[in-house]
Amino acid sequence: MLELNDVTRRFGSNIAVDAVSLSIPEGQMVGIIGRSGAGKSTLLRMINRLTGVSGGVISHSGRPVSTLGGRELRSWQRDCAMIFQQFNLVPRLDVVSNVLHGTLNMRSTFSTMFNLFPREDILRAISILERLGVAENATKRAEALSGGQQQRVAIARALMQSPKLILADEPIASLDPLNAQIVMDALKDINEQEGITVVTNLHTLDTARGYCERIIGMAHGKVVFDGKPDELTTDAVRAIYGAGADGEEISESITSTSLGESARTAAKSRATASNMVPEPA
Repeated sequence: MLELNDVTRRFGSNIAVDAVSLSIPEGQMVGIIGRSGAGKSTLLRMINRLTGVSGGVISHSGRPVSTLGGRELRSWQRDCAMIFQQFNLVPRLDVVSNVLHGTLNMRSTFSTMFNLFPREDILRAISILERLGVAENATKRAEALSGGQQQRVAIARALMQSPKLILADEPIASLDPLNAQIVMDALKDINEQEGITVVTNLHTLDTARGYCERIIGMAHGKVVFDGKPDELTTDAVRAIYGAGADGEEISESITSTSLGESARTAAKSRATASNMVPEPA
């Protein structure tokens, strides 16, 4: 169980996250939606401890993580893998080495300095790449891959950490609709097959509805909605995205990734799919 109690983050006079309290059970897939600047990314970065907490407490399975330091903090960041919008790969390194970097917090300084990896780790990295449909690119430089392929490599790196929790910060924001679907399918498969909790920030309603069992809506640093996709009423959407009470229409560019029917069909058929969909040539 991941628990946040009155968690706040201030940057000077600006309150980016304002007294957020949440409980996320193990194994849930949660989508956090809202406009840019709503506090979504800051919230995830505080959970991973990339950003400090100004107030409140974050805990996981009864263990306070908002005050950890040193070795204990590194251990938490190993348990709590982070996936970023811009992939955060090392462009000139080959794909398998980027994946193996997911084990850096588990290795000695000596092995890290000389890039020495045990054979079993290399085989596991290749196995994860196969699962995600990018194993044929294992020896290529990361910079030679498409955006969708790079994001799957970033997911593979996260899995190498053997995490208890995956945080994905706008993982599909820079991808075209087809690759966005492939990446979201990968995250959903990990959630369902591994039982790993996934919390992902998303700009769009259709993706959150299609993939997440729980949706959290944020506006101005506060949680203004927390419920199931079918509970996301027009009034709730207006509270999240700020549409006017006079009936102003919500912009399609805010609420849709243009995945359209393909995403909804994929969401319905995912339970019977046994393999990841490979990226088209």
